[in-house]
Amino acid sequence: MLVTILPLVLIFVVFYFLLIRPQQKKMKEHKALVANLKRGDRVVTSGGLIGTVARVLDEEIEVEIAQGVKAKVVRSMVSTVVSKTDVAARKKAEKADDKAAEPEDEAKS
Repeated sequence: MLVTILPLVLIFVVFYFLLIRPQQKKMKEHKALVANLKRGDRVVTSGGLIGTVARVLDEEIEVEIAQGVKAKVVRSMVSTVVSKTDVAARKKAEKADDKAAEPEDEAKS
């Protein structure tokens, strides 16, 4: 009886280590990636859209795919994060851009 059950057990062990365990690990990594999305992160959706996270909601994120064009995307549809940006550094760069643009506006007036 042991000889007949042993091949089935062996097949299950091989399937576990080659298929089930890596898939669980991948799912856990994706869940952590989706949970840690922040404003300013550059993401790729499973539909192939590349954009910057503009706003993070409960189950959705708002992704800016072009200047002034925003789309709502379900969090789980984000496949990868291309680059993580520091929000403080981004705000500092935006303020510097605004200050650089102010003298031009005043000169025109």
